[in-house]
Amino acid sequence: MEQSNTLKEVIDFHGHMCPGVAYGFRVAETALKRLRERARDEEIVAVVENDSCAVDAIQVMTGCTFGKGNLIFKDYGKQVYTFFSRETGKGFRISVDYNRGETQEERDVWQKYGEGDRTASVVNALQEIKRKKVEEILKAPAEKLFSLDPVTVPAPPKARIYPSVRCVRCGEKVMEPRTREIDGRDCCIPCSESAPG
Repeated sequence: MEQSNTLKEVIDFHGHMCPGVAYGFRVAETALKRLRERARDEEIVAVVENDSCAVDAIQVMTGCTFGKGNLIFKDYGKQVYTFFSRETGKGFRISVDYNRGETQEERDVWQKYGEGDRTASVVNALQEIKRKKVEEILKAPAEKLFSLDPVTVPAPPKARIYPSVRCVRCGEKVMEPRTREIDGRDCCIPCSESAPG
């Protein structure tokens, strides 16, 4: 399988190729065709509804990152990705809807692997299943992979910088709005959760 420079960059960033990376690559590719350019700063926002491998591809390709505050994670466990302009709120929602249909033999391999079978035959068979799936995802027309709907989204606030304070228990610096008050003093979240009740 020949790889574009962008796909190679995604694989280098993520560490390996897998179906999740392939989905993320295709989602980001589709988004960029509509956005026309990647985010230079915070002007484009991506809302991702899972924390799968696909999100790495979206970060690399679209320029939407957690650090800039324009990659927003909603832990819904769905392969859904929304992209919009922070200025206008107009954008689109991409929902992965691809169902390649696994054979009984493939389901058996997944079951064996899920039950802890790591024999060479099972691992090799699983790698071949993933390889085929990646190839299919990369070659399939976008309309077979996704549904795409226009949306208008209220813009989230821009990334904010807060002062750091020291936790009175562990002494580590913590962003001030993330502290919890214990006995009138600021604690980080982990220390506040382990405080005697």
